[in-house]
Amino acid sequence: MKSGDLVQAKHSEAIGIVVDIVQKKCWRTSERGVGVDWNKVDPEPHAVVLYAHNSGTINIPVVDLEVISESR
Repeated sequence: MKSGDLVQAKHSEAIGIVVDIVQKKCWRTSERGVGVDWNKVDPEPHAVVLYAHNSGTINIPVVDLEVISESR
């Protein structure tokens, strides 16, 4: 996944464009519970995605996205 790719979140019909890739920590309560301890997780890649229906970008973990069309 790279800037310019068209992506779709696994639980959404909306298609967005990746404008950047950043590293962020993500605490998944379904796997680790509600007691957050940032020292137990490493940063993972997140796509900065722009959707037509949003007024700005949102960060989404790369593992939660599917590439619809790759940029050249």
